Amino acid sequence: MKGMPDASRAGQHADDPTAYWDGVARAAHDAPAALWRLHADQATQALLDRWLPAGELGRVLKTDLYDESRTDGLVPALAARATSVVGIDVSLIVARAAGPRAAVCAVAGDVRRLPFRADSFDVIVSNSTLDHFASHGEIERGLREIERVLAPDGVLIVTLDNPRHPLIRLRNALAPTWQRLRVVPYAVGATHGPRGLRAALESSGFTLVELTAVHHFPRLVLVALERLLGARASARALRIARSTEFLGRWPTRYWTGQYVAALARPRRAARAAHEAAA
Repeated sequence: MKGMPDASRAGQHADDPTAYWDGVARAAHDAPAALWRLHADQATQALLDRWLPAGELGRVLKTDLYDESRTDGLVPALAARATSVVGIDVSLIVARAAGPRAAVCAVAGDVRRLPFRADSFDVIVSNSTLDHFASHGEIERGLREIERVLAPDGVLIVTLDNPRHPLIRLRNALAPTWQRLRVVPYAVGATHGPRGLRAALESSGFTLVELTAVHHFPRLVLVALERLLGARASARALRIARSTEFLGRWPTRYWTGQYVAALARPRRAARAAHEAAA
């Protein structure tokens, strides 16, 4: 990607994440939204349609706004059912771009230090945010902050890169080389598979409700189709990609899904219900 931040600056990801992701956003500013990103939006939206509570959602927080700075993202559909939607991104450039584009209240900040009071949100959607941190400890730090600002009867939907997926595993193993060659446009962080995500949620104060994998059509195939066929391939390729999400119901889902996804609730809700019954 022309103008991409140099791989030698990858250490800045940990030292100054705002500056690092501002650089990533500047590099991608003039590039059209990738086909794989449009599919990711569709697949995640289908997951939200399954897992979000019926009726009005109340106050919603989305922890990453990069999609909304490049595509319609998830905010418009969330806003149609919510009392209010707030989005937060560590990049000020991304937050500024996403605010008017998605009509969202955009805040620049770090999910590990959320600038909100306790119990501020009824629903939190954290799609591929925590998997940009350098360590599992930072992932849990982010989850604890999310648990703090989520209402006791609230809902969290979180997705992370799935390390069981063969291509994700290969990408992570070769990330330093691929970043130098500019194949991977940003620093790759730590992540969890299904077992690790369950443990991280439970140690951060959540009760796991459901666990699955999503985004089953290979991203590399969408990238190749877009490069070979251009816009002509877009609509058909997206339909085909969307049709593969049925694989999330198969026992092999953690081998085909590029993201592991969890639906969770604060453990405080169960304690409160038990105390009320007593």
